[in-house]
Amino acid sequence: MTDTAPRPTLEAVAARAGVSRATVSRVVNGARGVRQELAERVRRAVEELGYVPNRAARSLVTRRHDAVAVVAAEPEARVFSDPYFAQQLRGISKELTAHDNQLVLLLTEGREDHARVGRYLAGGHVDGALVFSLHLDDPLPALVRGAGVPTVFGGRPGWDDGAHDVVYVDSDNRGGAREAVRHLTGLGRSRVAHITGPLDQTSAADRLAGYRDVVGDAGTGLVASGDFTPAGGERAMRELLERCPEVDAVFAANDLTAAGALRVLRENGRRVPDDVAVAGFDDMLPVAEQTDPPLTTVRQDIEGMGRLMARLLLRGTAGEEHLADGEGRGPGAGRGCPEASCGVILPTTLVRRASA
Repeated sequence: MTDTAPRPTLEAVAARAGVSRATVSRVVNGARGVRQELAERVRRAVEELGYVPNRAARSLVTRRHDAVAVVAAEPEARVFSDPYFAQQLRGISKELTAHDNQLVLLLTEGREDHARVGRYLAGGHVDGALVFSLHLDDPLPALVRGAGVPTVFGGRPGWDDGAHDVVYVDSDNRGGAREAVRHLTGLGRSRVAHITGPLDQTSAADRLAGYRDVVGDAGTGLVASGDFTPAGGERAMRELLERCPEVDAVFAANDLTAAGALRVLRENGRRVPDDVAVAGFDDMLPVAEQTDPPLTTVRQDIEGMGRLMARLLLRGTAGEEHLADGEGRGPGAGRGCPEASCGVILPTTLVRRASA
């Protein structure tokens, strides 16, 4: 058996630095009011001794837990199989790690899980919550509000609970869809179809609206329902070919949907892009560059959205302004947002590859 050296204590740091225990506590917990010279001595002693603050004790002083709940309103199988969520979680994790915060992932497999998530958030275990992939009838927004924790949502809110201080991060879904469809019509395609995402999510509804902005009445009968999955793309593409065999272009609501549509077109002997041009949305490189042919798609900065969500939340829990100069804004601005939601809308760009 080997002896384990005792962990350095706050008192040991104080003795090494030649200051009081209270001074060490203020420096370690980031409090103000300590002279620069003393603070430097404390930090030097902390480093020399290898002192690690006790998080439980620190939370009693600061009322902070240095932990953030990330709530995905999707089943576990979807979250861990869809590269979109992997990129968003990577961005969130990078930002939280950079600020020495822990990520606590909460998934909602079914409606019975919502109450569990609400209880956890209300239990004082985390400093705030990041919530994404909400559906229009989702009870999570009300539960999160009831928990009383600072929250940033991923995606434009699709509900109206009378609150005017909702902070969210989203991409320009409607504008990106318009650009993709204009590109397809600019290629001379006259029967441009659209495979939607689940229309109880604002991202899918906005992309459908962008499609309709361009095609108008010409799109009647050329819209098929999808669910942001390859299987959904396959089903919808088969439906479109049966309903309108002369379709010559498809705008899919995301890259996974487009990948499914491409498989069905290939099975039916349709050449892409000669017979049917295809465009997607997301620009998830593991998908878009591996399709046959490589996919023309709308790029949104998924990882950057995750990082920005975390950054806004950390600013809010620190009592800072939500939005800094130079960051995109939606209809609302500033802490409190008295007139509208505080929205950050990030731009999108069209990436042209061989499919269109």
